Amino acid sequence: MNKAAQILKKYTHVSLMLRIFIGLVIGAVLGLLVPSWTGIGILGRMFVSALKGIAPTLVAVLVTSSIAKAGKGHGHRFAALIAVYMLSTFIAAICAEVGSSMFPVTLQLGEVTEMEGTVGSLSEVFTNLLTGMLTNPIMAIANANYIAILFWSIIIGIALKKLANKSTIAVVHDFATVISKVVKWIIEFAPFGILGLVFTTVSENGLEVFTTYGHLLLLLVGCMLVNTFVFNPLISFVMLRKNPYPLLFTCLKESGVNAFFTRSSAANIPINMALCKKLNLDEDFYSVSIPLGATINMDGAAVTITVFALAVAHTVGVEVSFASAVFLGLVATLGACGASGVAGGSLLLIPMACSFFGIGNDVAMQAVAIGFIIGVVQDSVETALNSSGDVFFTATAEYYDRKRQKGQPTHRKSK
Repeated sequence: MNKAAQILKKYTHVSLMLRIFIGLVIGAVLGLLVPSWTGIGILGRMFVSALKGIAPTLVAVLVTSSIAKAGKGHGHRFAALIAVYMLSTFIAAICAEVGSSMFPVTLQLGEVTEMEGTVGSLSEVFTNLLTGMLTNPIMAIANANYIAILFWSIIIGIALKKLANKSTIAVVHDFATVISKVVKWIIEFAPFGILGLVFTTVSENGLEVFTTYGHLLLLLVGCMLVNTFVFNPLISFVMLRKNPYPLLFTCLKESGVNAFFTRSSAANIPINMALCKKLNLDEDFYSVSIPLGATINMDGAAVTITVFALAVAHTVGVEVSFASAVFLGLVATLGACGASGVAGGSLLLIPMACSFFGIGNDVAMQAVAIGFIIGVVQDSVETALNSSGDVFFTATAEYYDRKRQKGQPTHRKSK
């Protein structure tokens, strides 16, 4: 037992990122050499399942605890945060439009096929969003409905605050601390999870996805990278007047890498909260801002919706005017935010965007089918951009508020 404890101690003392990198390399090598050893992939599925399983409870107790014990003064932070979330998503859509006009893509659309799970009009998306907020709170946690979890956690937190019962609030806070500890234990096993996820990706997906849809993938990934490395840092620089890249690279390294392989913003919520704590951010703020970002900060989704919609338009010969392009950017921004809880994510919003060009659902759903084919790359990059951006803009909003209020330094060193 003592020897096992010593091994565990040595394991945890090695940098987590180094352990993840080692797991990534081992997973890739095994995927190439022994792709038939499918049992290795269960490590990845277990890791993602553990994160997805604990994340709804973590969000519920942290948000409730934070609201219950929070003081005043976060209004400006949330205003700034929501503004940059929406601005960055709209800029991502515009960036995708510019990229699509410079490097137009056409798709090979075959016979008309029908697929289930389509998303209707924009009003339908937001109707589902608003009604989803009022889901039974226990069912919301069970189904990982983060809109409902946020709504009920805020309501319950306000009720606790009104009661002013310190002992009850302390119990909720202690429970949040316990759940956070469990999350920390799960994250320690991330290297094994990444190993399994990389093995599955390498062993199951050949190079066909790059050869058949290479042009489309380059456009999608290129637009996402431009948004990540140019426009998001520019927004941060305008707010803070400081070099944003050290913070950006920290977010990409410690949040984006994990999100790339898990392909789940929900699974990455615990990772992001741990990073916010490492950055010395205010728990009362980030415990709300991170799950909120996982719902409405959808830069990558806006790129996906826009690029695919314009690719379909180019394929069927629909002319897209300047006014239509601007409107498409707004639709992609609002739709990406409102459909975060829809199974299939951003791909199922493509028919909605296409409908504004008069393109039928049967044609648009063929583009969705192509999206699922290249999803191993598209969805990975999209999730990495979205999830790392949650931490990046949370930190930016808090540093901006500190600067506005007290003139304090706008960047603290990580522990």
